[in-house]
Amino acid sequence: MGLSLDGLVSGLDTTSLIKALMDVQAIPRNLLNSKMTDKGVIISNLQSLNSTIQELATKAKDVAALGALARFTTTSSSPAVTVTAGAKASAVATDLVVDRIASRHTVVTAAYSAWPDDPPVLTLQNAAGERMQITADSTSPQDVAKAISGAGFGITAQAIAAGTDVDGNTVHRLQLTASESGAEAAFQVFRGDIAAVDGGTATDVAGEAGAAIVNTGADAQIRLWAGTAAEQTVTSASGTFTDLFPGVDLTVTAVTADPVTITVAGDAPAQAKAHGEFVTGIAKILERIANGSTATIADKAGDTTTLGVFTGDSTIRALRLALSDAVQHPVDGVSPSTIGVSIDRYGVLTFDEERFTAALADDPAEVAAVFAGIATRVQGVAETYSDKYDGLLTSRISGQEREVNSLGEQIERWDVRLAQRKATLERTYARLETQLAQLQSQSSYLTSQLASLPTSQKDSN
Repeated sequence: MGLSLDGLVSGLDTTSLIKALMDVQAIPRNLLNSKMTDKGVIISNLQSLNSTIQELATKAKDVAALGALARFTTTSSSPAVTVTAGAKASAVATDLVVDRIASRHTVVTAAYSAWPDDPPVLTLQNAAGERMQITADSTSPQDVAKAISGAGFGITAQAIAAGTDVDGNTVHRLQLTASESGAEAAFQVFRGDIAAVDGGTATDVAGEAGAAIVNTGADAQIRLWAGTAAEQTVTSASGTFTDLFPGVDLTVTAVTADPVTITVAGDAPAQAKAHGEFVTGIAKILERIANGSTATIADKAGDTTTLGVFTGDSTIRALRLALSDAVQHPVDGVSPSTIGVSIDRYGVLTFDEERFTAALADDPAEVAAVFAGIATRVQGVAETYSDKYDGLLTSRISGQEREVNSLGEQIERWDVRLAQRKATLERTYARLETQLAQLQSQSSYLTSQLASLPTSQKDSN
């Protein structure tokens, strides 16, 4: 804590004097602090750019797969059939008949006020003949349902109120439902242990009086090219036929008496949009680098030249050049400009949707190959610069951070020196005030002594 000596004896504004002297002493320290602040801004921008380049690497990796940005339109002549086309799809037009939809095996038991067996031992058996023996905590229908559902055997059970018996007791039925649809998810539930099932003495709950199999687990079934010599039956446990045709999935929800026509066709506008979005993403990065590298030059006296956050950074300049080259260089002798991807003399990357659409209509395979080649090169550049271990941008950020740490250490040393200098100045002025006080005291003493000396008087004669 500094001393406050203002005007104590001398009347000097010592606080202001010390502050002025310290301001001069602190100039090197303040310059270091300003440099550290500037470095912090640079690091922040480099980190942000690095994150963007990492995202670009991930996107480019996905796009590099041949036909990754292919888009399709799908149609179905019946709402009973839904068609979905993925990136690897190709044009399809065919008819099919839905003979059966997928269903879950469902059993409803007879009505019980309490489970007939105590303890309630049950055996669960799936369509493959695998078995599990369980015992419920009590004979209440709710506990039996809980035991079945908790067995993890692919069966869920619910106790549903079903009125009262002749004695007025509430009775429940158990609704047993397979967790999955399809024939392989069908099951049986027996009253009795596994030994009783093997011995034929266990009771199948679905066969008891008042019980019923509400739904028999079944696979969905369709027929392709129905009524021809090439007719083919295809089944699915879930009702979704994955990759029925390459990259094409079908989901059926109802039986159809008449053939359903499905089609898959290329969607040129959607493909142009998807390709354009990828190119635009790269263009924005190039524009960001260009803006960050531009210096504002003073054009008249008094103006200040302002450097961009990336001005003079060789790593950023090399990144911009590498990305530009990755996009504009030919792929297997084919120039990207032929499919609408080009860079002008100012380094601005653009995507010509009209030219791309024309090229796609002319040779879709070549367009896909060229674009995959561009994406592969972009991925390589992005990973080279943004790899979290040895990427060039990552290394650049680490270097800047080391400089900031060094500046921080220098500032800390300056803070110590300045604190010591301030303390010295405060002590100096304190001593000055003390000495002035002593001199003032001595002056007062001498004055008083001189005033007390006897004076000689001359005779008036």
